Amino acid sequence: MVNLTSMSGFLLMGFSDERKLQILHALVFLVTYLLALTGNLLIITIITVDRRLHSPMYYFLKHLSVLDLCFISVTVPQSIANSLMGNGYISLVQCILQVFFFIALASSEVAILTVMSYDRYAAICQPLHYETIMDPRACRHAVIAVWIAGGLSGLMHAAINFSIPLCGKRVIHQFFCDVPQMLKLACSYEFINEIALAAFTTSAAFICLISIVLSYILIFSTVLRIPSAEGRTKVFSTCLPHLFVATFFLSAAGFEFLRLPSDSSSTVDLVFSVFYTVIPPTLNPVIYSLRNDAMKAALRKMLSKEELPQRKMCLKAMFKL
Repeated sequence: MVNLTSMSGFLLMGFSDERKLQILHALVFLVTYLLALTGNLLIITIITVDRRLHSPMYYFLKHLSVLDLCFISVTVPQSIANSLMGNGYISLVQCILQVFFFIALASSEVAILTVMSYDRYAAICQPLHYETIMDPRACRHAVIAVWIAGGLSGLMHAAINFSIPLCGKRVIHQFFCDVPQMLKLACSYEFINEIALAAFTTSAAFICLISIVLSYILIFSTVLRIPSAEGRTKVFSTCLPHLFVATFFLSAAGFEFLRLPSDSSSTVDLVFSVFYTVIPPTLNPVIYSLRNDAMKAALRKMLSKEELPQRKMCLKAMFKL
């Protein structure tokens, strides 16, 4: 048992107090984490080694996989360790870092999904100007802006959230340091700055969602005018997975952040937190690889007997460097 009155950190309640359920949760999260790790690393490797995939769309997809890999690594390994040890304690420094990286990576993911939707809009609706609009320099600047915007968002949330005086017990009814759940620990009227910042961040995410939806409305209106059924199918197979990923992630995260945190543990809070912290990084590699012929062809080529010796030589050269 953790002494709640003397600890400087926080107590994460997690999913259950029962030991058997804690072990089950750890095993499920471990399998999920390994799947996410394998899938995202595979996408990063395929796009890096296959020159045919060196285009803006796959450049952004590779950065999405990097973000997914980092995003799920912020919360899941800590939760697995807590469940295996039967101890939900997390230190103040760990909680600060978790909030910073969680918000930074989530904000960056929203931004990269918005950039990816604009890339698809430029490719389909303005094909003659696509190479000019999405030239390598513009792509690099867009990715740099994504990472900087995410970092600033995480820094502001962490700085404001942990400057608020806490009046309640340091118990968080989540499996990670979730900002909405932490707000109920604050003294009355002391968290107005964090509320204002959360409202600004939510508004920015909503603007990104509107931009994504508008981009795909224009894309689908253009696609429906394509006479070739094969061409329409190819575009839909590329765009629909991205639209599903963006709406699923933003809807689940938005629902959780717009809800007022309850005074007790809520199954709904836990379920929706899993929807936007664990499921998207795990499903994204499956969605993008299974619905993309170029990715499947690159994977088959990379695993073919003719290509394996060359890949091994490239990997050895990389490790020597």
